[in-house]
Amino acid sequence: ETFEVLIRLAENYTSTLFCNAYRNMAAEAAVHVQEFFTDVGLFLFGTDASTEEFVNRFFDTLFPVVYNHLINPGLTDISVEYAECLRAARRDIRPFGNIPKKAIGQVGRSLLPSRAFLQALNLGVEVINTTDHLPFSRECSRALLRMQYCPHCQGLTLSKPCLGYCLNIIRGCLADLADVDLHWQGYIQALEEFSGALSGVHSIEHVLLNFHSLVHDALVQARINGPEVSEQVNKICGPPVRKPKQSPGCSFDQNKDNQVLKMFSRDSEQTLTNRRKEFVRHLRPYRAFYGGLADQLCANELAAADGLPCWNGGDLVRSYTHRVVGSGIKAQSANPEVKVKGTDPVISQIIDKLKHVIQV
Repeated sequence: ETFEVLIRLAENYTSTLFCNAYRNMAAEAAVHVQEFFTDVGLFLFGTDASTEEFVNRFFDTLFPVVYNHLINPGLTDISVEYAECLRAARRDIRPFGNIPKKAIGQVGRSLLPSRAFLQALNLGVEVINTTDHLPFSRECSRALLRMQYCPHCQGLTLSKPCLGYCLNIIRGCLADLADVDLHWQGYIQALEEFSGALSGVHSIEHVLLNFHSLVHDALVQARINGPEVSEQVNKICGPPVRKPKQSPGCSFDQNKDNQVLKMFSRDSEQTLTNRRKEFVRHLRPYRAFYGGLADQLCANELAAADGLPCWNGGDLVRSYTHRVVGSGIKAQSANPEVKVKGTDPVISQIIDKLKHVIQV
């Protein structure tokens, strides 16, 4: 949602530029501005598109409007066919100088890591939801039942399992999750790196909220290059073919989105950067969440305190005497309490996806 509002705000700034400084072409330009920022949003949220192509398309479609109103204005508008010729010739004529190339570089450098960051966030949600709803095996369910409720059959309703006994069962039940741990740590580190890459002049906030400045520079360049551009246009497209004038004035309602956008201001890029950094900072304490989950559950909630009698699966004892295995699937071959099979295919898929993010 934050990215969606950012895109709307950047579109608002760019449309406002036309309304304030180039009012006669504002209504026509607004269509192309909206198309451009729609492309930005589609790219950010995963559509397979080229940033170079949609930036070029924006300047291609803007050129006929600029030519009609700024470079070679007339009492009538240019025809649709003539506008199409201008659009097709824009990259050869280069009316905006090197501004489109500059825009392509800035937009590409900001949107690619931003899209990767968003995709990584979505993967994080998928990992949490998947692991949260992972079903226990039958062996695990039986072991948990024996650990938690079998003492009740002997009237030991207040007893708790021995720490080692608890660890063997919970580590066995959560063996798949423990194997996620290393990749989860790498994932959080990758998020930190993505966040760092999104800061400064290449951040999506800085680039999008200042895109209107690039457009302004492009229009200034077109005005300066006007005579030369007109000469080239005449060679390629011939003299202007015009039709009755239909261009309305500025129809952009600058107040329309005030309710949604009032939370943003010119320091929005700083606000969004801080939000992103704050989010990553909150994630750091959970780097080892999956690897330490079994230990936390047993030590903090399930197991008896040191020195107290505890349940070992068959009786109330002073201490648990069986070997305590480590975490992860491989360590479970020696687990005396739970038989653990291979890695769950769902977990394998999650690990593969995390590896992909880490390698980006």
